[in-house]
Amino acid sequence: MSEIVVVYELDKAVATSSSPGTPSGETRPVRKVHAAPAAPGAPSTTGPRTLCGRDTFAMETARWNPSEHPEASWYPAEYESVVCPECDAVIET
Repeated sequence: MSEIVVVYELDKAVATSSSPGTPSGETRPVRKVHAAPAAPGAPSTTGPRTLCGRDTFAMETARWNPSEHPEASWYPAEYESVVCPECDAVIET
């Protein structure tokens, strides 16, 4: 398989409470972790669609680079519970 890029499908922004004197911020928890083929000639840039066919436009590119961790899974271990099963199945074949 050619180079893949890990991308995060994020939940809608959720306001977080903050301590006194600290402005409140927003967090966007990861809803699903997807894999996308790298754009031709740009191994750190995603192509337009994930391996399961979703649009990557609104997704966030992960800092995790599977080729730098050949002994590990294609996704960061802390997101194992939210890995897209369709993307995972494509990579496993």
